[in-house]
Amino acid sequence: MRAKTAEDRALLELLDPVAESVGLEIVRVRLMGGTLRRRLQIMAERPSDHDIAVEECARLSRAVSEVLDAADPISGEYLLEVSSPGIDRPLTRPVDFELFEGFEARLETDRMVEGRKRFKGLLAGYEDGSVAIDLDGEAETALIPFDWLADAKLVMTDALLKRGAEIRAARGEPEDDGLPSEGPSPLNTTTTTSEDNA
Repeated sequence: MRAKTAEDRALLELLDPVAESVGLEIVRVRLMGGTLRRRLQIMAERPSDHDIAVEECARLSRAVSEVLDAADPISGEYLLEVSSPGIDRPLTRPVDFELFEGFEARLETDRMVEGRKRFKGLLAGYEDGSVAIDLDGEAETALIPFDWLADAKLVMTDALLKRGAEIRAARGEPEDDGLPSEGPSPLNTTTTTSEDNA
């Protein structure tokens, strides 16, 4: 789920070592849009504490731009966006389901599971290749194979906002306004336009 399409997977393979070289890990890569002007969105974080600073986004953006300019894997013009995963982040790796155990999430599978593809509930961890989730209105914990997931994301809740505020306070950072934002925060985004040199 870190990459959705074959093109995303090729980019992830190219860019994973770039992120590692600056001490970061890519959470998700998405190349979006049509053929005229596309957007390459990279969400990244430090593996040590699953966070990222604005300066680190900028550093990763510069490193990624150098590699993309040299390798030229994307035809045409595109916009590069490097950001944090955000508070209501996508869950793309097994470690995410352990890290956010007890928080509410929405999951979507690529196939029918007991008559449905969408699930909502509290994450209950990760075990033996499956995501454990306590579904709303269900008595037993459901196990959904990680490989069957098409999409997974945290749900913005007071508990999730409180967790973010506690992490910022522990680092001595000021409180934000607590308002959810759609997509990456502009403060955590660096954009670059590149053109195909072919």
